[in-house]
Amino acid sequence: MRKIILSMSVSLDGFFEGPNREIDWHMVDDELHRHMNERIGALGGLLTGRVTHELMVRYWPAADQDPANPEAIREFAPIWRDMPKIVFSRTLDRADWNATVVREVAPDVIRALKEQEGGDLAVGGAELAAEFRRHDLIDEYAIYVHPVLLGRGRPLFHDTDAFARLRLVESRVFGNGVVLLRYTRAGADAAADTATATADTAREAGAGTGA
Repeated sequence: MRKIILSMSVSLDGFFEGPNREIDWHMVDDELHRHMNERIGALGGLLTGRVTHELMVRYWPAADQDPANPEAIREFAPIWRDMPKIVFSRTLDRADWNATVVREVAPDVIRALKEQEGGDLAVGGAELAAEFRRHDLIDEYAIYVHPVLLGRGRPLFHDTDAFARLRLVESRVFGNGVVLLRYTRAGADAAADTATATADTAREAGAGTGA
């Protein structure tokens, strides 16, 4: 089964944007960009809101056509262009660049999407993440903590009654001081193993009875 991964950058004090929606404090150097190219390139799709999609459209479609751009940026442009995208919006009628517009987060539809073949799906944006959390749809958190204190801004995590116990599965410190903290839901691996074992037992039982 594919996983839904929340992948976001935050300041040390927990903001994903400054008070005026600025993200110029992100410390994405060549090492971090290449890491992100590799991870995003392995995904099966991107799940974003309208604002995030429109911000990406302003820059990435032609970023590889500017020879002045660093190689890592030019490498990411075709990754982004070719990646299947679902844009959650109540106002857009259509979206370009391999994108499909969906009106709302329907849990049954998202769970069916996870059952399909392909790579994991990354959700981006605090508002959309809050909706996915409300429906208990996030399987993994990949949080990039930047060594910056903004003081004010838009927090990544909103108040919610959706409790989730997590397990740290990876941490990595990049040369510029950014730290990746990757968590999965506690017990998720055990639950997956149990489901697999149950399915195997059912198949064996069916084979034994000639079903």
